[in-house]
Amino acid sequence: MKRYFLLGLACCVCAQQGTRSVWDGVYTSEQASRGDKLYSQQCASCHGTSLTGGESAPPLSGGEFFSNWNGLTLAELFERIKSTMPADRPGKISRQQTADILSYILSVNQFPTGSSELDTHNEVLQQIRMEATKPKP
Repeated sequence: MKRYFLLGLACCVCAQQGTRSVWDGVYTSEQASRGDKLYSQQCASCHGTSLTGGESAPPLSGGEFFSNWNGLTLAELFERIKSTMPADRPGKISRQQTADILSYILSVNQFPTGSSELDTHNEVLQQIRMEATKPKP
């Protein structure tokens, strides 16, 4: 019962905060730096060192990447990475490692950094939209 109360409370807090976008600085530079190292070890052999994709892996930057993910939430991209990567060992990357790699992907795509690390909880990530272009204030 206590767990459901806490989950409900977390959802209320997220709802009060409203939807954010990747343009709101949702990761730190330190987190992206950790993600850079992990990406090199776990992802670059398929997705390329410049995140441009490979023969059997889609790009993680640029137009094709945004056409696939624009308007979706970071929770969807996070879960795709977490459950299907790396291709030879799906699901072997921890939630923290996944957040770090996703932060690196955001940094390569030139989204701004912020003061807090990208969260690892779906409830929070569902509140962050991937937007190819910066929304007007």
